[in-house]
Amino acid sequence: MSSSLKNLESRGLIERIQSADNKKHIEIVLLNKADRIIEDGIKAQKEFAQIYPQEGWVEHNPKDIWSSQYSVMTEALTMLGEDECIAGIGITNQRETTIVWNKQTGEPVYNAIVWQCRRTAKEIDRLKEEEPALSAYITEKTGLLPDPYFSASKIAWILDHVENARQEADAGNLLFGTVDTWLIWNLTRGKVHVTDYTNASRTMLFDIHALCWDQKILDYFRIPASMLPQVKPSSHVYGYANLGSLGESIPIAGAAGDQQAALFGQCCFTQGEVKNTYGTGCFMLMHTGDRAVKSRAGLLTTIAASADGTAEYALEGSVFVAGAAIQWLRDGMHLIEQAPQTQKICESVEDTAGTMIVPAFTGMGAPYWNPYARGMVTGLTRGCQKEHFIRAIMESIAFQTMDVLTAMRADAELSLLKLKVDGGASANDFLMQFQADLLGVDVQRPRCIETTALGAAYLAGLAVGYWKDTEEIKENWQLDRVFTASMPQEKRQELVRNWKRAVDCALYYAKWEEEHD
Repeated sequence: MSSSLKNLESRGLIERIQSADNKKHIEIVLLNKADRIIEDGIKAQKEFAQIYPQEGWVEHNPKDIWSSQYSVMTEALTMLGEDECIAGIGITNQRETTIVWNKQTGEPVYNAIVWQCRRTAKEIDRLKEEEPALSAYITEKTGLLPDPYFSASKIAWILDHVENARQEADAGNLLFGTVDTWLIWNLTRGKVHVTDYTNASRTMLFDIHALCWDQKILDYFRIPASMLPQVKPSSHVYGYANLGSLGESIPIAGAAGDQQAALFGQCCFTQGEVKNTYGTGCFMLMHTGDRAVKSRAGLLTTIAASADGTAEYALEGSVFVAGAAIQWLRDGMHLIEQAPQTQKICESVEDTAGTMIVPAFTGMGAPYWNPYARGMVTGLTRGCQKEHFIRAIMESIAFQTMDVLTAMRADAELSLLKLKVDGGASANDFLMQFQADLLGVDVQRPRCIETTALGAAYLAGLAVGYWKDTEEIKENWQLDRVFTASMPQEKRQELVRNWKRAVDCALYYAKWEEEHD
């Protein structure tokens, strides 16, 4: 905990919650007029539980999402004091996570189905096998590869499996939203049903070129258009929050999916700039300007957040398991007590003793896109100790990132000289140095690694005139440290070869299952 947060904790303004049961965080960052985070980084946060009804299923309680958010927001506003004027609210969120609720009562009809959930894998397989033309159409229009990762099949599952849900949807009584939409709807007390371009682009229902919902795809999934929110730019006044004594009409002025918000928070405003966020998963985005680059290497084409409301694009590669693997070491394997311990442990051994780990707990993302791959440990010998195993997990995060960047370089046909990093795991010096060594490029870590929240604040501030333009925002970005590659080429090649072998084993698991099903 930072010194500023310790100070706030001593004043009773923050309750420090011990993580348990693989819980999630909600964060709010408040910025002052001097373009600095108040008290060098005020952060209020609370956790809410993840729900695992079956293997491969992941859910959240939508009411927990809202109550946690509201609680955090009120704490953050209390920290400011009564004399501070709130210029606007910016929201960033898990993108593909799907919530359906009754527009009359505000009651969710089912738990939020989280982006990690793989329950609709067979339905997507059926789509790709039986409707190849539609599959290609989806990729062309949405920039996405058909996958259970995205919202479309999750909405259809709720309508098909919740009693009376489809009838209610057809009658116009149900609403769909990603988490941003759900929060805005609650903040405005049901007056505004809206999302932004970046979140819409992750539903697998949105035409990223025409900037509208695609009726052909809606028809396939039998999703009524009446369920869908209006779509607006990421920097835009969507409505006004009613927070009672804390504020009767605070403008909700910015919204963006977490990874696009991080790209914006890293000040990657021009073509060719790349960031990687090390969170529960890893998410690498390359800004491609006004050009929607079609990937040939298993990446996704998505909409980037922009300051002026025009359509800008990015290439994206998703790693499903990154920080989640560290949580597994802590909460599942009980090999560590706290995530920061991993740095010292990894540095205590020279290598992994030949051990490679592919943490494909919920399948593999870019560039492989195989929902049936599973975790794999290769090269295991009697010489492998706890420290080697932990280091192998940490290295797996960097290897997966390397795979995405290799694909990105091929698609964009651009030379990459630096990688900007953020997210919780980017604070790990060992991981960042190993990442630089694998990629052979400089890894730049900013002073503020919570760039997702920062990006949402920037977008909101631009909409209400808090900042003049992106040039003013660029002045905020401050470098903490540069990690420069120092690994010999021969060593790098050997590691990459061993990693590829391990990945082949994880993919063979899926192939074997298919052949013997």
